[in-house]
Amino acid sequence: MDRHSRLEIKSCQVSLQVDNDRRDLDMNSKDVDAEKITRFIRMNELRLVTEYNPVTSIGVMQSSLQLHLLLITDKMSPKHPERMRRYRAAAELFKGKILFILVDSNLKSNEQTVSFFKLKKSQLPALAIFHTPDEEWDVLTLDEVSVERVQDFCNRFLQRMQKKEDETEEKALNEEL
Repeated sequence: MDRHSRLEIKSCQVSLQVDNDRRDLDMNSKDVDAEKITRFIRMNELRLVTEYNPVTSIGVMQSSLQLHLLLITDKMSPKHPERMRRYRAAAELFKGKILFILVDSNLKSNEQTVSFFKLKKSQLPALAIFHTPDEEWDVLTLDEVSVERVQDFCNRFLQRMQKKEDETEEKALNEEL
């Protein structure tokens, strides 16, 4: 856990403090076991949005989450606080499924990330989604960040990945026959 997280185990409750928000796991339920406690901690130990920089890059790349959504934006923009509020709200919807990452387009160290997704500064802000096992990715340039647009973009990518997986399985079955 990082310096923004704190774990408390009380008699019937596990609580985590993440991003100034308290998360509780109800321990009174009979179906809580070590696996569920571990999953609760893993899902909640990460910040909703991780800022990408040379220090965090190793942790991001080693994340157990294989799907990364990057908001590539100018942190100095007057619109940044509202963009982040909406991006965090969208992150709640995909918690434990997609790692939400903020990439500040003003940092020289992030220029390579921006160019990897074939983006120019004039096209920002943008969302870039990246599936680490096969390096499949997609980009959506935005006028403005909204929970709905982020959700739609993520869902479309997830559906495309599922369809690709289904086609691969179907092809394997046909080859067996």
